[in-house]
Amino acid sequence: MYDVNSKCADDFIDHEEILETLAYADENKENVELIDAIIEKAKKRKGLTHREASVLLACPIEEKNQEIYKLAEQIKKDFYGNRIVMFAPLYLSNYCINGCTYCPYHAKNKHIPRKQLSQDEIRREVIALQDMGHKRLALEAGEDPVRNTMDYYLESIKTIYSIKHKNGAIRRVNINIAATTVDNYRLLKEAGIGTYILFQETYHKESYLELHPTGPKHDYNYHTEAMDRAMEGGIDDVGLGVLFGLDKYRYEFAGLLMHAEHLEAAFGVGPHTISVPRLKHADDINPEEFDNGIDDETFLKIIACIRIAVPYTGMIISTRENKSCRERALHLGISQISGGSRTSVGGYYEPEPEDESSEQFDVSDNRTLDEVVRWLMEMDYIPSFCTACYREGRTGDRFMSLCKSGQIQNCCHPNALMTLKEYLMDYASPQTKAIGDKLIDKEVLNVPNEKVRNVVLENLHLIEQDNRRDFRF
Repeated sequence: MYDVNSKCADDFIDHEEILETLAYADENKENVELIDAIIEKAKKRKGLTHREASVLLACPIEEKNQEIYKLAEQIKKDFYGNRIVMFAPLYLSNYCINGCTYCPYHAKNKHIPRKQLSQDEIRREVIALQDMGHKRLALEAGEDPVRNTMDYYLESIKTIYSIKHKNGAIRRVNINIAATTVDNYRLLKEAGIGTYILFQETYHKESYLELHPTGPKHDYNYHTEAMDRAMEGGIDDVGLGVLFGLDKYRYEFAGLLMHAEHLEAAFGVGPHTISVPRLKHADDINPEEFDNGIDDETFLKIIACIRIAVPYTGMIISTRENKSCRERALHLGISQISGGSRTSVGGYYEPEPEDESSEQFDVSDNRTLDEVVRWLMEMDYIPSFCTACYREGRTGDRFMSLCKSGQIQNCCHPNALMTLKEYLMDYASPQTKAIGDKLIDKEVLNVPNEKVRNVVLENLHLIEQDNRRDFRF
């Protein structure tokens, strides 16, 4: 039986409920009266249920789809303004004992070189990332309880936070590692992580078991219930995601929203972020061997419908997607993107030889961080390197209450401008700096509170003239 409050994965991701949802969506996908009612509800910015959102996703009526896209863009602006948060992945290790059939790190792959960064190598990688201008990292690693231990992760996090190179500093470390215990999540929280990220890959249990034939990740319930344990361990910012292309996208969409509803019901806090990766080529993985790939138009509609259904969540798109797709996705709900990314173990300090690649997937957007920042600003987005909410304790329900009320922009817009100014002073090319300075001059006038605006102007002056750093509201 479907039970949104249950702590059992089979209850809050109930297979029959998803099938009934998909049937309901098929029955009503051209029911204009119902679709209009759902869109009107979505305009209240309170979100939609998985059934309501599934009707919109299934809708083939072009006029209504354009309304959905327009509303998604407006909701994104209402909650996040024109800020785009910047981050980079940092791969610590690709040792893995799982048998995942879609990931080149699977245990049977004897071709890919196996690597694990030492603490000295982590220092080199972090300095390289700082020299690009990054302030926020997402740590990635395969599942290997012998090599990739919790002690290793904790030491790595401590190392990363300790490195201060020139004006550089990593101010927020998010982590994407295998499902673990409440006690281990508590240790990660004490180590100062930001968001704990874990992709479900697929919510279809039968497919999940086939796609994960061996290794600890084969345990569907343990994996799916990981966010509950993370919350119980004190981590109140968690990030969900599925790998689109593994199973039917409408099933995954419904399951993803049900998971968000469960976290909201059980803990009072929905997902801090939702990621939307698509299956891509990597080493011995050919995405054409999977039957459920989705085209760009379907992918973009998924993004728009997630934004409408879960208006408060941050939405992430990675360099799996190319420039054109990422540009369109920004208009439909994406609020965080990576830039200058490497998906190999140790790829920032020194690029890997092609015949020794340890990449988890092929990167489709190979631009530098500076090029991505300039591209965003040319579209009037504010690239934000802000980590203030995490460092000021505005996480979990505190962040969500501010975000849902729209008040978060009173902090985030000024913080974005000040961190962008840091980037322009320390790392930007002359062309990027010129564009950025003009953008800041324009955007600072949009700070509504005169007192706050004056503080921002003073801080911008101190950043430029006195080499001061790390101002935040």
